[in-house]
Amino acid sequence: MTARKNFPLRIDPKLYEALERWAADELRSVNAHIEFLLREATRRAGRLPGKPSEKQREDD
Repeated sequence: MTARKNFPLRIDPKLYEALERWAADELRSVNAHIEFLLREATRRAGRLPGKPSEKQREDD
């Protein structure tokens, strides 16, 4: 299994509640959903190592 980096996250309670509902709709834990959202945003911004993002391919 891949090692994970643990860190505290301070988040507005209302935002957390919204994330809880969204995660439940997607059958994920809040932690897994936050990681999913961050990974998607990072990929779209072309900041995730690996394959080029859609935006990067359009710019070429």
